[in-house]
Amino acid sequence: MIVECGDRSRFISYDDIYIQETNMYAYTYATSFDGEGAITSAIDYVVSQDFPQLYLLQGHGESELPETFAQQVEKENIVTTEFSLLTIDAVPEEADCVMIYAPSSDISQEEKDMLADYIANGGKLFVVAGAIEEGTLTNLFSLLTEYGITPSEGVVVEGDSNYYAFQMPYVLLPDILSSEITDPLIEEGYYVLMPVALGLNLRDSGGNGTVTELLSTSALAFSKIDGYNLTTYEKEEGDLDGPFTLAVSIESNSGGQIVWFSSSYFLDDMYNAYSSGANVDMAVNALASLIGDSETMAIRSKSLNYNYLSISEFAASILKTTMIGIFPCAYLAVGIYVVVRRRRKQHETI
Repeated sequence: MIVECGDRSRFISYDDIYIQETNMYAYTYATSFDGEGAITSAIDYVVSQDFPQLYLLQGHGESELPETFAQQVEKENIVTTEFSLLTIDAVPEEADCVMIYAPSSDISQEEKDMLADYIANGGKLFVVAGAIEEGTLTNLFSLLTEYGITPSEGVVVEGDSNYYAFQMPYVLLPDILSSEITDPLIEEGYYVLMPVALGLNLRDSGGNGTVTELLSTSALAFSKIDGYNLTTYEKEEGDLDGPFTLAVSIESNSGGQIVWFSSSYFLDDMYNAYSSGANVDMAVNALASLIGDSETMAIRSKSLNYNYLSISEFAASILKTTMIGIFPCAYLAVGIYVVVRRRRKQHETI
């Protein structure tokens, strides 16, 4: 297909409509239909004059954007540019949004001040960052403190089996709270996964802005202060009590906005696949809310194979008990009853 308007055109190939991806974990191929998304993206491209500019901060060991998320950003006609605050005096004016993705080291105080000034002047900041293996992200997380948000030490572990998946209490299955960003997921009944997350504590914002909680743990969650070096999922002395917030949306009184996800693995392709694409959808919705483009809300491709079923560990245990224990025992009991009843009838006849 070719979509054309004026001097602009875009070719949509068969591979753009029927997307085939390799699942390296199951050694299979997954095919999905993305005709609606591809055509909508092409129309938006040929009729638009200006495209949103997403600036990706570099210089702190940031990870590359995961393939699935990067493809979705490209499909939404968002132009990405890498930049470093170490070589400039301020965030470029043409940046519609600045994204910080999974840094492995902290930003400097000077960089923090530049980002704070950017937000104070109406800038938009999108952060996917949580616990790191060595050290802390003190300066980066200090961007949240003036809004009454403080990070906890360590990694969040769930104590309620309804709130984690795959028998791993650090792969969190949080509550999704209502907001512009999350409502499309809630309406469709999707869940997101937050692996190796850092807990956020919300207090009074001090009148500096409005904080909206997007994801939260159960009241039984706690933070293991040992972080990546934890040796047990049981609560120990010194571990911090929950509940915790795992994602927030902030509207500053100055007009600036921040969306923050406290897990550096939130957009990882593997966890996104396990959530049936809900993680990337939520991130794209968050990005849309920042750049002010409601039309950017993600159009899901339709799987022609299957989607993963995301359920809590508690629900998985109930299913296992029912399918492996209760059903076989029930059938066995019925069988014994039928045999005994028939033998009694035969004996009475004799």
